[in-house]
Amino acid sequence: MHATFQIKADELNYEFFKSVKDTFKGKEIEISIMDFDETEYLLRSPKNKEILIQRIKDVEEGKNLIEVPIEEIEKNLIYV
Repeated sequence: MHATFQIKADELNYEFFKSVKDTFKGKEIEISIMDFDETEYLLRSPKNKEILIQRIKDVEEGKNLIEVPIEEIEKNLIYV
């Protein structure tokens, strides 16, 4: 069996490790840890790369931008 987890380091806790232990009970496992760069992930797909590069170009040229009033953003904020 193969499983991939994406989790923030701050969210690692006893429950996570217990879940892994329970899932692979009695089996030898290998744990590999690497940081995750979302931009790098998106650039793996040629189509995503093309879109991302075009969006960056649009921002640099001030084209195809959507303006959102600050009031709209503030009303959708969730404070924790």
